Amino acid sequence: MGRRECVLSVFSQNDHPEDTSVKNGHVVEGDENVERGNWSSKTDYLLSVVGCAVGLGNVWRFPYLAYKNGGGVFLIPYTLMLALVGIPMFFLESSFGQFASLGPIAVWKAVPMLQGVGVTMILFGSISHISYTCIIAYSLYYLFASFQSPLPWTDCFSWWGADETCSRTPKDPLCNLTLDDGCFEIVNTTWLHVNNETCPNGSEIYVPHQGPSEQYWDKVALNRSHSVDETGEVVWYLALCLLLTWLIIGAALSKGIKSSGKVWKDAAIQIFYSTSISWGGLLTLSSYNKFHNNCYTDTIVVCVVNCATSVFSGFAIFSVLGHMAHVQDKPISEVVQSGFGLAFIAYPETLAQLPWAPLWSALFFFMLVTLGLSTLFAGFEAIITTLLDQFPTFLRPKRLYLIMGVWFSLYILGLECVTQAGIYWIKLIDHFCAGWGILIAALLEVTGLSWIYGVNRFIKDIEMMIGERNWLFWLWWRACWVFISPCLLAVILFSSLATFTPPTYGSVEYPIWSTALGWCMMIFCIMWIPIVAIVKVIQAEGSTLCQKISAACTSAPDWGPYLKEHRGERYRNKPDAAEDSNCMQRLTMSEM
Repeated sequence: MGRRECVLSVFSQNDHPEDTSVKNGHVVEGDENVERGNWSSKTDYLLSVVGCAVGLGNVWRFPYLAYKNGGGVFLIPYTLMLALVGIPMFFLESSFGQFASLGPIAVWKAVPMLQGVGVTMILFGSISHISYTCIIAYSLYYLFASFQSPLPWTDCFSWWGADETCSRTPKDPLCNLTLDDGCFEIVNTTWLHVNNETCPNGSEIYVPHQGPSEQYWDKVALNRSHSVDETGEVVWYLALCLLLTWLIIGAALSKGIKSSGKVWKDAAIQIFYSTSISWGGLLTLSSYNKFHNNCYTDTIVVCVVNCATSVFSGFAIFSVLGHMAHVQDKPISEVVQSGFGLAFIAYPETLAQLPWAPLWSALFFFMLVTLGLSTLFAGFEAIITTLLDQFPTFLRPKRLYLIMGVWFSLYILGLECVTQAGIYWIKLIDHFCAGWGILIAALLEVTGLSWIYGVNRFIKDIEMMIGERNWLFWLWWRACWVFISPCLLAVILFSSLATFTPPTYGSVEYPIWSTALGWCMMIFCIMWIPIVAIVKVIQAEGSTLCQKISAACTSAPDWGPYLKEHRGERYRNKPDAAEDSNCMQRLTMSEM
């Protein structure tokens, strides 16, 4: 073996060492991979992936997008984007992670030049999960607040600080009326009706109004300041709920993975939200599968269940919103909301009108908590797995301390999001870190594997796991991975950039510095893609730039299935731990 292969082999030892003495507390007898561990059963994996995929977006984003884009007609582009982008990307990513049994960064030994894509996935996931845990904290706060009768947002109670603008029904506008003597007088609607008068155009004065659920959300739950410039103090009860969220996540994962047009545009982005593609979580979960697990069947099952959940939640949400519109005598367009407005204003207001309101409210927010936690488990495990794969000898025996250190760091960073201006920061992070960056990572992931690594080579890798299939089976997947999915992702990305609008929270506009900070966050996450690529090219062998780029795109010498018994004829001659040790000795002697 040459010096280049020797060096690369030595440096890649950190990615999957052969020293089986470095074991984890989460590895049990019967695991195929005695270093990293495996899922206890197929059911554990499927439930974890479904839990990762089915999140808050299925409940509070899909119904709103469906209504905004034509109701049932929205299912047509949604289903098409699922078939053309969602399912192919899910199959590609789960197969990629399962084949190598490595996390989002180490797995890119397949194409070392693109290892920065894995870094980008982890960074975007980490920043997004900081804000996501705060949403779970809001849900926990509302869950605890539901254990009282009547519910505090049922009416404008003075004990929680409701002011004169709070009312269960909208207040009639006033009228600046000009009297016969030329004087002006402000009168209400009742006076106009009694005196058979009408308010001239332009003379109406609209009275500020907030429903009790909206004012409770702003003044009590959030204790919201007027803008992102006014940070205010840390809201102590939200900070405690955030701490509880991280404690639940840390406790659940302490013993390892076992325990856990525009309409086209909207449809495609919703697919990315709901299938957890390119966030790193799917790669991580699939990396713990046994080598011969049928990832193709898993793909179909998870995607169908996920989309069926979105449709089901649409029926459930709109039945409640329809009742709310009927009771308030409003068109449905005036009550339908998305995101925070649906989860913490519209839905609680409706639940407060039902018999046994505290019970239904507690169940609703318990559902939000469980949906959010199942998604966070995968995201947090992606961070842990990445660190364990990069520094296995040092960190695997200290997994518990690593988990404590990571969750404490993320908790401290998340305290900014539970200040009085916290909701503005959450909206800012969501606006910049939950869209374009993930599209860029997904585009590079599919093009890197299908164009650089080679789609035929990748298909042969998959067949090593699930068995050979005929050419007709692979015809559709080839078409999607090589052409259809990359083209659609590129169109969606450029369309999103072309239609960029600055972030807002309701009627509150963000200052220029906060928008600039949002761009800086996104650039910080993306910049590792070109930085790592440049470093890999510089370090690669070759006398010309083309030779160096070609070498940087060539798979690492130890790329392939994690365990020797799975490498087959195609990867049988890859270096093992003993050869790596000999390489180290030869390198040491040559340097003396």
